[in-house]
Amino acid sequence: MKVFVAGATGAIGTQLVPQLAAAGHDVIGMTRSPAKSDMLRALGARPVVADALDPDAVARAVAETEPEVIVHQLTALKGDLGLREMRNPDRFAAMTNRLRTEGTDHLLAAGRAVGIRRFIAQSVVAIGTYARTGGPVKTEDDPLDLDLPAKGRSVADAVRYLEDAVTGIEGAEGIVLRYGAFYGPGTGVSADPEALLTKAIRKRRFPIIGGGGGVWSFVHIEDAASATVAAVDKGGPGIYNVVDDEPAPVREWLPFLAEQLGAKKPMRVPRFVVRLLAGEAPVLVMTEVRGASNAMAKRVLGWQPRWSTWRVGFAKGLGE
Repeated sequence: MKVFVAGATGAIGTQLVPQLAAAGHDVIGMTRSPAKSDMLRALGARPVVADALDPDAVARAVAETEPEVIVHQLTALKGDLGLREMRNPDRFAAMTNRLRTEGTDHLLAAGRAVGIRRFIAQSVVAIGTYARTGGPVKTEDDPLDLDLPAKGRSVADAVRYLEDAVTGIEGAEGIVLRYGAFYGPGTGVSADPEALLTKAIRKRRFPIIGGGGGVWSFVHIEDAASATVAAVDKGGPGIYNVVDDEPAPVREWLPFLAEQLGAKKPMRVPRFVVRLLAGEAPVLVMTEVRGASNAMAKRVLGWQPRWSTWRVGFAKGLGE
């Protein structure tokens, strides 16, 4: 099929484009920067240049290429990550919030105008996804977390806006992929010392908070891309968790990751101290958030992660 990838030069886009091309799809990669056109060609895509927040530019790019499928992988998370930055999660994610709201609207409108068959969008398993009650691992049918602190709520609101808009699309199949926390080449957790989370862990700015009971789900960036290819090929409308086989509490995965990075053991900080320094949101992320099950993605999409657990992935799959 002809597949239009918005966010084609991002961490997942650079993994996704070659996998789509290898699967026989005709790939169009959208970038805001003309300088990245050659990179997209090398990855196997036909480049188009457009600003995702410019509705006319997006409409022209989609109209000129007439894709059957649009894949929305637009984010803009940059900067440092530590308790100081966690105090203002709304500021940190402001541009990504716009891409998940305005950018989604522009892509959906452009897709409807050319009669796309399928629209696939990136979502996340994070704070605000699943209610922080009951068991540690949730399925797509479990209720959302509606009891969120004021700071950071805009992030969850933007994600829910995207999910509602995509699953509510008329005349096409809307698919939302709730990815776990990315790791691997080009992500915030990689062998690159300047990677967002890697840098924070090396500087001991990403502590275990309280008992470290927050359960995280991870997915290697290559596996996130392969699940997306599976959704292009055979996904039915709906929401899918795209995560590995082992959701785990912070107190287990964070010291292990620090060891693999050659960093010192993470500090332990009481909840009340972090609440005073950075607010409630990081406390919830590190102590109460729930993980996710990948059973539906495996069953419906026929997807199987190559890196089945973060234990193996952190040891062997961080890349450069």
